Amino acid sequence: MSTIKLHPSWLGPLEQEFAQPYMAALRSYLRAEKAAGKRIFPAGSEWFRALDLTPLEQVRVVILGQDPYHGEGQAHGLCFSVKPGVRTPPSLVNIYKEMETDLGIPRAQHGFLEHWAKQGVLLLNAVLTVEMGRAAAHQGRGWERFTDAVIRLVNARPEPVVFLLWGSHAQKKAAFVDSIDRGGRHLVLKAPHPSPLSAHSGFFGCRHFSKANAFLESINQKPIDWALPPYA
Repeated sequence: MSTIKLHPSWLGPLEQEFAQPYMAALRSYLRAEKAAGKRIFPAGSEWFRALDLTPLEQVRVVILGQDPYHGEGQAHGLCFSVKPGVRTPPSLVNIYKEMETDLGIPRAQHGFLEHWAKQGVLLLNAVLTVEMGRAAAHQGRGWERFTDAVIRLVNARPEPVVFLLWGSHAQKKAAFVDSIDRGGRHLVLKAPHPSPLSAHSGFFGCRHFSKANAFLESINQKPIDWALPPYA
């Protein structure tokens, strides 16, 4: 974590987290894994990419993932997103299918979601690194505590935010969010995960994209342009 790259709006409030013993232990663990010849994804400069592209004060929507893709060249610091030229993963294909049904947006031919992040969609994984070929290899090493702190910062903002919680993991992680249905200010929308294993159990038909935009417009905020521009 010698090259921490994230927007100043996050760096200040999270400074105490970076100084905590659990982060020192995580740093030591990742160094040891690299020294042992293990490949860690994404690249170190992209671990905090979600927090670099989407400043705290600009967050309007939060989408939570679990951990980065563990295949070669896939992960780049945004949940569900892959770099241009990389095959779109199955869960993201299902996200595109739901967007097409919900908003009439044709399915993108790539899986690069930075267009969303730059509009205030925080694409946050619970765990920010993974070992190549080993899904969930870095769970329980400290990242969860750090990303909990990130969610708490968003939750504490006075401006309402939309949380899109897909799957039980995301729903448990953000269970403390001050949601409208509990008398709070944030809109929390829940659905099964878009994975092929669960998408037909209620993700398809959830209409979260139109619901998120309707809520943003109801509080006089600009809706998200979910349509993705083409990339070579």
